[in-house]
Amino acid sequence: MGTFEEGILTMPDGRRVGFADFGDVGGTPVIWCHGGPGCRLEGAPFAADARRAGLRLVGIDRPGYGRSTPQPGRTIAGWVDDALAVADELGLDTFATVGASTGGAYALALAARSPRVIGAVACCAVTDMRWVEGRAITAANDGIWDAPSREAALGIAEAVLGPDGAAVRNVGAAPLAAADRALLTDPTYARCWEAMVPEMLAHGVAGYADDRIADGGGWTTFDVRRIRCPVVVLHGTADTMVAVAHARHTQTLVPHASLDLRDGLGHISIATVVVPVLDRLLAR
Repeated sequence: MGTFEEGILTMPDGRRVGFADFGDVGGTPVIWCHGGPGCRLEGAPFAADARRAGLRLVGIDRPGYGRSTPQPGRTIAGWVDDALAVADELGLDTFATVGASTGGAYALALAARSPRVIGAVACCAVTDMRWVEGRAITAANDGIWDAPSREAALGIAEAVLGPDGAAVRNVGAAPLAAADRALLTDPTYARCWEAMVPEMLAHGVAGYADDRIADGGGWTTFDVRRIRCPVVVLHGTADTMVAVAHARHTQTLVPHASLDLRDGLGHISIATVVVPVLDRLLAR
């Protein structure tokens, strides 16, 4: 994964927040909001490309992943304070943000609630689940959205991810786009994936269950109409996990957002074009 710096912050409520800084301190900072499940290391496979483009990737573990303390009852917008605390720790006055899959909503919430964000990319992102039609075609919730309690949600998450997170470790067994399968067999990406998986499961299924609970009610804790920075909604047309309809809907919600659809790319492989998309976005 190359060299990078890691750190842990302690928040006012006593929670720990883990982060990883992959870039040259002279580069334009980009806060990477990982998927669900995911972790602070998700941007690692693309860090070298980012450095060459003059970008400094910073990954942050959401509560319940990696080095970050679980936080039952957390919300999407509630995470913004964690991100800003890391930005302050690293001395980042302004920054861009990218959110992959589940993380797309967190990137948009950060852009909506902080004028320090200079650009945002929602990549293969789950849209606002107040959209009834989208909710009906989304399998990502695995039944957790209808769970009567967090305890029940944790039980569903354990069943979905399997013993010791087997479904995460063996993601290649899922129905995936050809481009996703090719990326998973790339030696560099495979080494990064091996390092990421234990971090995704560091707290068992807590992070995943709390992600699903947080997004199940839709984007009620932040207002995308308050976003003033440029936004790209990026999606692969071959995504088998989050339908491209999500991207089309998100673009209608975010003022002045542009839609960038990539033929043949899937839910995982779409991340391979994030750096050039960010580079063009920030050059506007």
